[in-house]
Amino acid sequence: MSLEERIKAEIASGGPIPFERFMGLALYDADGYFGGESLRSVRSGDFLTSPEVSPLFGETLARWVITEWERIGDPFQLVEVAAGSGSLLAPLLRVVEVPAIAVEVSPAARRALSERLPHIDVVSTLPDDIRGVVVANELADNLPMALAQRAEAGWRERWVGLDGDRLELVDASPRPEALDWLTAYAGDVPTGGWVEVQLEATRWVEQVLSRMSAGSLVLIDYGDTAENLLPRRADGTLRTYRAHHLGPHPLDEPGATDITADVNFTALTATARAGGAVVDLMRQDVFLAELGLRDRLTEVRHAELAATRAGDSDERLRLRSLRTEIETLLHPRGLGDFRVMVARR
Repeated sequence: MSLEERIKAEIASGGPIPFERFMGLALYDADGYFGGESLRSVRSGDFLTSPEVSPLFGETLARWVITEWERIGDPFQLVEVAAGSGSLLAPLLRVVEVPAIAVEVSPAARRALSERLPHIDVVSTLPDDIRGVVVANELADNLPMALAQRAEAGWRERWVGLDGDRLELVDASPRPEALDWLTAYAGDVPTGGWVEVQLEATRWVEQVLSRMSAGSLVLIDYGDTAENLLPRRADGTLRTYRAHHLGPHPLDEPGATDITADVNFTALTATARAGGAVVDLMRQDVFLAELGLRDRLTEVRHAELAATRAGDSDERLRLRSLRTEIETLLHPRGLGDFRVMVARR
């Protein structure tokens, strides 16, 4: 029985299911998007993240790891959650050798990590005790979330039901936990507006900080504050990706597409502060620039110009490629517009 058939059977037996239940199955079931045999965040996959764009992303983050190591001392460990193929960890660990753990639920990614980084621990769950740095790049946008719509009479949830043999969104009364989240973090959403209720992401931040005795969480993702997300609420931000392009409706072909939404950083920063952390929120271009990447760009531009003047075409092409990678990471309307939440304790 296919994943879609199993979802339909569950609904036929017990009635409509919350959207986060559907999303969890579609992404993390053994037959789900991240549960199969394919590596997703690679050039041949469905989307690219900053570490795949350039190893300089990991090399630059190494400076943050060094700073935190100097701040809290030993024992110290680096934990990357949703580590993918190791494209962030590998260059980072070339710069600074620290004990490292890769957390990954995808069997394909765990195999790739073990092959690429055989000297580190590759696990499927977060360590119980953390002292050091936890990095999560493009994790929160994939954590299962509820779906709600503002009606004239108040909020309503949108669950997943059946219309004959077809999956469809159906109305449901908001559950108390969803309503509490919406009241606290949705903002002044107009009637008809859609909001992705990111309960699981807030719980995940709580979990990390509850296990961290000292160090910092660095969470990087697309999204914004609740206020800045308001212009996107007419249609909501829930979407799918396939082959580096927007994909079909989220209910179509469960398990075959990436399901994602913009991260509500108002919720995550408030959760981190409630967990006793000192929190900063900034754009990715600002964060990387503070760690020296814009200075590196200046050096590469000067070196590229020198190679051009010297007639060294091979070196010029190498440096041009490097410059393009850095510019992509810092682009103010692209990856540079991602948000970085740093929560320290």
